[in-house]
Amino acid sequence: MAQPYFALDRLYLFPYYRSRQDYRALTGKEAPAYDTTRPPKNWEDPAAAQSTRRTVVYENVLADIMSEDGKPTLDMLVLNKAEAAAVNLYDQTTAGVPAPEMAPIPVPLRALNDNEELVYTQPGIVMVRDKSVPLPETQSGFTSEDRELLRAIAKKLSV
Repeated sequence: MAQPYFALDRLYLFPYYRSRQDYRALTGKEAPAYDTTRPPKNWEDPAAAQSTRRTVVYENVLADIMSEDGKPTLDMLVLNKAEAAAVNLYDQTTAGVPAPEMAPIPVPLRALNDNEELVYTQPGIVMVRDKSVPLPETQSGFTSEDRELLRAIAKKLSV
């Protein structure tokens, strides 16, 4: 049965490695040493290394800004091909390696389908809403139309 919401990782164009152990288990290779001068990067685009260009452009990544209507937004990402082709996995179990101070490089996403939109289901939690699947009625008795009206009122009141 189709669900109205699904996790953002279903849009990822590349595998996401949660740890160095995860990378080794899924690729059979050891991850390169963590570079503290670069932001963490938990994915790799192996085809980027073969590019004839110096940079690789990814059309869709999750931006860290909210749209005017309060929804998550997408933006472009440009990386040099060497950075695009490699991971930079921080391992908190390695002694003497400081925790990252830079935000991780976001994972490129496939384009949204016409029936999909990005939404915040909780503060800071982005999910994909399948608009073709009706939202279930809530225990409170509010319908999805009621919730949209309340959101519009709250936006007008700046609350």
